[in-house]
Amino acid sequence: MDGIHDLGGMGGFGPIEVERDEPVFHEPWERLAFALNILGITAIGAYNADEYRHAVERMDPAHYLAASYYERVLTGAATLLVEKRIVTHHELESGAGGLFPLAQPVAENPTADLKPQTQARFKVGDRVVVRNVFPAGHTRAPRYVRGKRGVVLHIAPAFSFPDGSAHGLSARSEHTYHVEFPARELWADSAGNDESVVVDLWDSYLEAR
Repeated sequence: MDGIHDLGGMGGFGPIEVERDEPVFHEPWERLAFALNILGITAIGAYNADEYRHAVERMDPAHYLAASYYERVLTGAATLLVEKRIVTHHELESGAGGLFPLAQPVAENPTADLKPQTQARFKVGDRVVVRNVFPAGHTRAPRYVRGKRGVVLHIAPAFSFPDGSAHGLSARSEHTYHVEFPARELWADSAGNDESVVVDLWDSYLEAR
């Protein structure tokens, strides 16, 4: 999804602060938020992992940036439980004792409308280019590789296509590839000559070059 959230990360937010001996959970509510999400995905099957990721992506940008990791987990899980009609927004706010912000509505135009690729179109050594698309819906193609050229290193078995499953569409599997990109292809003169990056990409994201 093109917005404040991107699979490849975004620059400009300063260094990452690492907490020494950081615990898994800082507060009891964080443990409950994690359990709630696992319950929604596995125990009651209300939604899938891709729908959860997209719910977090749909958070208001200011809320997303200010929220802690487990606040994002809680917002994503709560949003989906309301959208799936497991609970109501009123019930959430009654339990929380006040305003309970949810994520924004699901985008209407995911990249799932790309033509399904049921067979692996590329082989090891093939030169490919990543489709330069800008989806409003969920996608696992990082912005920094779109429109960039690379070489297929490995073909992985077919796997669920996240652009579709994140929007509750019919199940669809595609092969994924380990694609190697020269660092200079991605970051020009900011990268070293002998550096490269390997990214896992679904078949629909790629074109022959």
